[in-house]
Amino acid sequence: MSSLSCQWFSGAYAYPSGRFCNLSSSNTSTSSLAGFTIYCSNSQFTPGLGPGSSKNDLKFVLHDALDASGVNTTHARIAREGFCSQIRKLSNIERETSICINRGVDLGKAALHIAAEDDSLVSHSSVPLPVDDFLERLDHLSMGYCSRYSSSFTSSPEHFIHCLEKYLYVNKGFRRTGATTQSEPRALYLHSVCPFPLLFIVYTNYSLHVKPTIFALLQVLTHRNGSASLLSLLYSEILKMLRLWGFLSFDIEVFFPHDSSSTPRGYCKQKTKESDQSHVMTTQSLLEEMLKDLKDAFWPFQLDHTRSPFLRAARAANCSESTNDSDESAFELASVKAALHRLERGVWTSVRFGDMRRALSACERLILLQTEPKELRDYGTLLYHCGFYKEALQYLTVYQDGQKESLDLIDNVEEEEALEKLMIRLNLILMEEGWSPPTDNKSFLRNNSEPW
Repeated sequence: MSSLSCQWFSGAYAYPSGRFCNLSSSNTSTSSLAGFTIYCSNSQFTPGLGPGSSKNDLKFVLHDALDASGVNTTHARIAREGFCSQIRKLSNIERETSICINRGVDLGKAALHIAAEDDSLVSHSSVPLPVDDFLERLDHLSMGYCSRYSSSFTSSPEHFIHCLEKYLYVNKGFRRTGATTQSEPRALYLHSVCPFPLLFIVYTNYSLHVKPTIFALLQVLTHRNGSASLLSLLYSEILKMLRLWGFLSFDIEVFFPHDSSSTPRGYCKQKTKESDQSHVMTTQSLLEEMLKDLKDAFWPFQLDHTRSPFLRAARAANCSESTNDSDESAFELASVKAALHRLERGVWTSVRFGDMRRALSACERLILLQTEPKELRDYGTLLYHCGFYKEALQYLTVYQDGQKESLDLIDNVEEEEALEKLMIRLNLILMEEGWSPPTDNKSFLRNNSEPW
C-alpha cells in the first residue's frame, strides 16, 4: 500500500489508507495465541504464524500510520515498549496470580505506560507523561496511610480493612465511576485517578513546557473518579507496599465488583467463600479489564450498545442487518456533519464516534496480552474502516482459521455471518485490478492538542 495519512487517526471521518512496517530485533521471546505465535521484540510485539513466515506475518499498523500522517510517535512507541516490558514477565502462573500477591508484573507501571501512550497519541506533546513521577505518587499514597492509620497494623484484619477503605474512599475521596463512554475518559487512566500536585512543570533544554494533560490533573484534585479496575489496582498497590514494608501479617484479597456502582473491597483470604472466586482479579484479568474499558469507551461506533462492538462496526460497513436503519442512519449522518464542522474550526470534540487512535491502541495491547481471539477480529474490522484492507483481511483470516481449528460451536450466528460478508468484501476489493487507496490526506487535528 502507498504511504498515505489516515483521517481516522487525525480526527476526521474517512477511510484512507497508510503504510506499516516490521520492526525487527534480535532480543525476542515467544508465546502463543489463537493458533499463531507472538514474537516479542525490543520495540513492539510482532505476531506471526511461525519462524521464517512472510506471507502470513501480522504487523500492527497504528504507530506507523501516524508517522506517515506527520505525527511524531516517539513517545508513544517508548510507552508501548514500557507496557511490553511488563507483560513479558507474565508466565502462565503469573497470569492466574491474584493482584494482591503478584510479584512479577508492576501493574501500576503497566497502567501508567498505557496512559502515557494514549496521552502521546491525542496530545501530540513534545514532553512524555512522567511515569516515574506518578509511580512516586502511588508510593506517597501508601505512606499517607501509614502516617494516618499506623495503629491498624496491630489490630484485627477486619479493622485494618475498615481503616484502609476509610482512607481510600473517605479521607482521599476516591469514587467509582462507570465510565463506558468518552464522557468521562479520565476515569480510565491511572495518572488521572491518582492525585498529583497542582502544578506539574517540566524543563527541557531550558524551555518551559506545561503538559496538556494538566487539565485532567486539575480535575482529579476535586473528582478522583476511577473505574472499578483502576480502583482495584490502587487498592492492591497499597497492599503491595504495606506488605513490602513488613506491615501486613495476614493475607487480604480484593473483591472486584461486577455491578455498575460498587467499589472494590477487601476481605481476609482465610474467610474466602466459593462464591468469591469469580470476584478475584488476577494480573491477567485486571489488565484485560482496563484495556477493554478503554476499547469500549473509544470504540468508533457507539450506537446500539445492545450489540457487540464488532457488530456495530460491521453494521457501519453494511455487513450486518439493522431494524432501524432510516432513523439512526440519519442521526449518524447529522452527527458526522456536525463533528466535521467543529473539527474544521480546530475545536476538539467528543462525539458519539469514539476515537479510532485509542481504540486501535487498546486492541493492539489486548492482542499483545493474549486475551480472547476475538480481539484479532475486532482489530481487523477497525483496520477495514481505516482503509487497511490487506492487513484487515490478514487478521480476519487468522481469526477465522483459528476458530475452525478449535472446533468450537458457533456462539453467535449473526457475528459469523457479518464476518463472512466483510471478508467477501475485502477479497473483492483486493482482487479489483488497478485498485488504489484514496489520496485525500487532509488532517484536521494534526496540530491541535486534545485535553482530556
